[in-house]
Amino acid sequence: MKIDAHHHLWQPKRGDYDWMPKDNATLSRAYAPADLAPHIDAFGIDGTVIVQAAASVEETEYMLGLADATPWIKGVVGWVDFEDEGQRHHLKRLAAHPKFCGVRPMIQDIPDVNWMLRDGVQWAYRALIELDLSFDALGFPRHLPNFLTLASRYPDMRVVYDHCMKPQIRDQQAGQDAFTVWADGISKLADQTAGCVKFSALVTEADAGWGVEDIRPFARHVLDAFGADRVMWGSDWPVCRLQAEYGEWHDIAQELTSHVSELERTQIFGGTATRFYRLARSATN
Repeated sequence: MKIDAHHHLWQPKRGDYDWMPKDNATLSRAYAPADLAPHIDAFGIDGTVIVQAAASVEETEYMLGLADATPWIKGVVGWVDFEDEGQRHHLKRLAAHPKFCGVRPMIQDIPDVNWMLRDGVQWAYRALIELDLSFDALGFPRHLPNFLTLASRYPDMRVVYDHCMKPQIRDQQAGQDAFTVWADGISKLADQTAGCVKFSALVTEADAGWGVEDIRPFARHVLDAFGADRVMWGSDWPVCRLQAEYGEWHDIAQELTSHVSELERTQIFGGTATRFYRLARSATN
C-alpha cells in the first residue's frame, strides 16, 4: 500500500484545539475526509494515518469515528493524559479498536524539556509496551537527547520520531548553523535506538523564499541515517498548507528520494508505515 503516514482532520468548533491560531485562515477551519479525498485519489494513496491535534481523549474518539466511516483511514494515533495514570483504562479500551495504533503526547508544546522523563509519566510508556501500541515522539531539536534517553530506557517501545524532529531550516536559511547539532542527534537516534522517523513537515520548518535545496541536506541526512526501511513519508496536511499544498510536498518528497532504489521508495512511501503501525491488521477488519 502507498501510505500517507501523517495527516490531520479537525473541526475547530469542537473547542479543544488550544494551539490553533484563530486568525489563521489556513488552519482555523474545518477539514473533513471529503477535503482530503481528492488528494488521496490524485496521488494514488491507498491508506492514511490520522494523528491527534488536540490534547483530549474526546478528539481521539472523534478520529476513530472518522476512521470507522472512511475506509482509506487505516490508522489513528490518539492522545491520553500521561500525567494521569487513571487513564490507563482509556488506553486499554482504545487498544481494542482495530484502527487504533498508539498515542502522541504534545511534547513540543510543553515548556519543560524534561517532562517526558518525569517519574509521573513513566507508567504510560510501560502501558504502551504492554498493549503493543506505538509512541509518536513530537518535539524539536532541543528534545533529541531526552528522546534518546527515553528510547534507550524502553527498547521494546515502538517509537517513531515525528517530522524529522523539526530541524530549524529557517535558521539555516538565515545563516545560522541549524544542521550540525540536529544531525548529530538524529544520527544517535538512528544508531542507538530501533525507532523509525517520519519524513514530513520539513517545508513548514522553512521560511519564506525556501526552495528544495534548502531542504535537501536535512532530508538526505535522515535517509542516510535511518535507511528506507525506517523512514515513512507523511503529508502533515493541512499544516503543510502553510508552505505548500499536498501535491507540491508529495512531488518534492519524490524528488528528494529520487536517488534511492525503487524498492527503497516503496518502503518510504508505504512499507515502513504499514509495518510500523500494523496497518495490514486494520485493513482486514
